[in-house]
Amino acid sequence: MIVKNEESNIANCLKSTQGIVDEIIIVDTGSTDETIAICETFNAKILNFKWNNSFAEARNFGLKQAKGDWILWLDADEEIDVEDGKKLKKCLSELKNENLLSMHLINYIGKEKNINQTFQIAHTRLFKNHLGFKFNQNVHEILNAEEVLGEIQEIKMIPIKIYHYGYLDSEVLNKNKSIRNLNLLLEELKIEKHSPWIEYHLASEYYRLEKYEESFEYVNKSIKGFINDKKLPPSLLYKLKYSILLCLGSIEGAWPSINSAIKLYPDYVDLYFFKGIILFYRKQYEESLSTFDQCIKMGDTNLKHLTLKGVGGHMALFYKGACLERMGDIKNAKIAYELATSLAPDYKPTLEALKKINMETKH
Repeated sequence: MIVKNEESNIANCLKSTQGIVDEIIIVDTGSTDETIAICETFNAKILNFKWNNSFAEARNFGLKQAKGDWILWLDADEEIDVEDGKKLKKCLSELKNENLLSMHLINYIGKEKNINQTFQIAHTRLFKNHLGFKFNQNVHEILNAEEVLGEIQEIKMIPIKIYHYGYLDSEVLNKNKSIRNLNLLLEELKIEKHSPWIEYHLASEYYRLEKYEESFEYVNKSIKGFINDKKLPPSLLYKLKYSILLCLGSIEGAWPSINSAIKLYPDYVDLYFFKGIILFYRKQYEESLSTFDQCIKMGDTNLKHLTLKGVGGHMALFYKGACLERMGDIKNAKIAYELATSLAPDYKPTLEALKKINMETKH
C-alpha cells in the first residue's frame, strides 16, 4: 500500500486484512499525522519513499520488498469484506495455473455508505510475486499484465469483496483528489507514447468536476487512441461517453449511436439503461419500456463491466413505471414503483412518484 496522512482510514483497512495476509508493506510518502504509528500497531513493514509524483514508482518500491507468493494491493480507503476475507487463502490454494486474479470491487458514491449507490466491477488485485509484474503510469497506475503474460482473454475473479470509500463526497472534498490527479495526468499526457487510458482518466476527473465538455473531448480521444492501437476500446469508455451526453442533455447526440456501443458490448446492462433513458426523453415510451424490461431481465451482477447498482433493478423499475405512467397505465406503473421500492426503500425518485400517484388517485 501507498499512504500519506491516512489516519482516518488506515486502521479500518488494515483491520480488514488481519488473519488474511502474512506481511503488510506500507510505502509512506510523507505522512505528518498518526498514519505511521497506526500502521506500526499492525506490525507493518514501513518504507519511506520521497514523493516524486509517481504512484507507480512508489508502489514498485514496495513491491521489491515483498516476500510472499502472492501480492494483494489495496488503497488506504478500502476494506476487504471480513467474511469473504476468511476464504482468501483457501481460494488461492485451490488454483491451478493462475498468475493474476481479480476481486469484486464495490465503489461507494454519494453522501453516505449505501449499497444502492455503488459502481461494481471485477478488478485485478492479486498477482503472483517474482514473475516480473510491476506498475506503470504515474497516476491511476496499472499492472503490466500483458507484458508479463501476453494477450489475456479473461482474468479469473475470486468471490471476495473489496469496499472502496474514496469516491464518497466527503472523501473527494477532503483531498482535492480530482485537482491533484488532473495535474499528474496532464503531465503524463505530454509523454509521446502514452496509453489511451490517460485520456480516459482525464475524462473521468473532468466528469467528477462537472466539466462535461472537457470530459467529452477526452473520452473521444481515448476511444480514438484505443482504435489507433488496433484495440477494442474498453466498455467503460462508452459508459462514460453516454453518461456525459445525458448530463449535457444531448439526447440527439446520443441517438442512434448508443446502438453501435451496444453492438460492441451486448452484455453490458448500463448501455441498455442509457438507451432506455434516451428513448424515454424522445417520448418513445413503448420502445423505452421494452428496453427497461430488458435491463431488468439482464440484472446488474455482470462484473465484467463497470456497473451502476440498480440499472438492472430498482432504477430500471422506476423508469418502467415512468413509461407506463406516460402511457396512461397507472395501475401497472404503481406496481413497478412498488417493486422498485422493495429493492431500494430509500430511492427518492420512486418514493416521489408513488406519493404523486397516491395523491392523484385520492382526488
